[in-house]
Amino acid sequence: MTPSLDPASIRAIRIREPGEPEVLEPARIELPPLLPHEVRVRVRASGLNRADLLERRGGHVPQPGTPPGIPGLEYAGVVDAVGAACTLRDVGDPVMGIVGGGGYAEALHVSERETIRVPEGMDLVEAAAIPEAFLTAWDATFRQAGLAPGETLLIHAVGSGVGTAALQLARWAGARVIGTSRTADKLEEARELGLGCAVLTGDESTDWAAEVRAGSPDGRGVDVVLDLVGGGYASRTLETLAQGARWIVVGIPSGREARLDLRGLMMRRASIRGTMLRSRPSEEKAELARSFEDTVLNGFEEGALRPVIDRVFPSEETVEAHRYMESNRNFGKILLAWS
Repeated sequence: MTPSLDPASIRAIRIREPGEPEVLEPARIELPPLLPHEVRVRVRASGLNRADLLERRGGHVPQPGTPPGIPGLEYAGVVDAVGAACTLRDVGDPVMGIVGGGGYAEALHVSERETIRVPEGMDLVEAAAIPEAFLTAWDATFRQAGLAPGETLLIHAVGSGVGTAALQLARWAGARVIGTSRTADKLEEARELGLGCAVLTGDESTDWAAEVRAGSPDGRGVDVVLDLVGGGYASRTLETLAQGARWIVVGIPSGREARLDLRGLMMRRASIRGTMLRSRPSEEKAELARSFEDTVLNGFEEGALRPVIDRVFPSEETVEAHRYMESNRNFGKILLAWS
């Protein structure tokens, strides 16, 4: 039998000070009083994201209202308690979702409208690989960039969590997908998820833009770019764009600055847009969660979509999990499991 939770003594992983993975340490935190619109979730697994690495190094400011020093942006678990005004969830409901911080903990409080039900029959640990990757990919690629059936999507870093999610969503929607990676093995694994054209970016001398255009219908270029890489790829990404293309920037691990030929952008009548999920107001996150549950969740239950998990670490091995993510060897999500 699972022991009951003590809201005054919740296990968590804390950042002791900015630094290397060794600054992550076990801690005990006290949850604040449960607000009327909130539910308490007993977390089964937490997802790792590259933003966690940045926060650990001191480069990310935690969102207001989140437990100080506790990283983590996504979770899956079971509702353990409900606020007085809750009508959407009941105790015992399996849920998942994103948070502004505090996800590395065995329990958390979250607005019930920001929770998403776990797909029918799915294990909770598996479900923890869905929220950040699939919400980000779906919101950026479809709701903002407007990818349509028959169009071509270019995904930079197709082997990442968001990349593998976007690949599946695009295929499900009837779009063609071209994916890039610096690692040949990740491209081969992406082919198993339905990647139509794999492009190895290699070093800076590699003319991967020509390969991307050659892989597009009639060599005309791509309609949408989901950019999970950033500045280092910008000038060549511009060369891949078809007329009227939409380029959305979601991640910038290769640099936050870029030089662009703006005339080239104008001649293609293309657009560039940036997006970030973490810093959005609560009501926007709630609307996204509700829309995702209504629109996308059945794709998992039909078997068209699946979370891609590289490795699951016990929460006691969070330091090792961060080291592993920094090695960039993972294909898909890295998770922390709470016993």
